[in-house]
Amino acid sequence: MEAVIRDSRVPVWVPWPLPTGWLVTGFAEAGDERGGVRATVVAVSGPSLTQGPADLLIIAEEPGVGLGAAFAGVEGTDPGTGFDKGPPHAKIDVRGHPCALWCVTAAPDRAVYAGEALGNWLWAVVWPAEAGYLITLAGLSLRDLRDRDQALDLPFGAFSPRLDVPAP
Repeated sequence: MEAVIRDSRVPVWVPWPLPTGWLVTGFAEAGDERGGVRATVVAVSGPSLTQGPADLLIIAEEPGVGLGAAFAGVEGTDPGTGFDKGPPHAKIDVRGHPCALWCVTAAPDRAVYAGEALGNWLWAVVWPAEAGYLITLAGLSLRDLRDRDQALDLPFGAFSPRLDVPAP
């Protein structure tokens, strides 16, 4: 976690406070030594209102990186043309400000939302798809772990298998 925070050029978003019973289950990044970390992923896992567990990946990335699209199971490097037509499907709190998110047509086993925050893509990818309610109903609030004015005591759980590198 510390290495991702130290080297990141994009936010390292974590839902805070976490929904009841949820744990932080891993971090991932994309970038290199020359350009720094240009995309971050924070995984959280917990109980679903439906049967079984749920997993959520929060991804921040510079335009053109494509990590969010890869985890979402969509072609290309962004949510696609016209994904943001019409009113947003959800709004979440980002650093005390509302952030609009739109549903993205993605792989059928997951719910995907995308929007923009602080000049970067913001993706929320949820498994199973039925747990997409988490984005629309749970009143999520995101905090950037790079902000030094906070002391979050993050509860950690077992590493999420959802962080395996997605197939291109």
